[in-house]
Amino acid sequence: MSRDLRKYARQTNFRVLVLIILAIVVLGEAFIYFVYGPAATVTGLICFGGAIIPLLLIWLFLKGMDWIVKRGNEQ
Repeated sequence: MSRDLRKYARQTNFRVLVLIILAIVVLGEAFIYFVYGPAATVTGLICFGGAIIPLLLIWLFLKGMDWIVKRGNEQ
């Protein structure tokens, strides 16, 4: 069994982040549904999707920079 604590911390942070995002989306959409109805729920999903796209682009940019730096350090 590996004892790579950095990998474990990275994995745990990722799982917590996914759980938080899912909780916000599910609970937020449930609240929107019960207060405003199903039509507003669709609009809420579109808005959540629009908010997630920039975050994903930033994450991809940072992962790309990390890959470039690691590749440069190997040489």
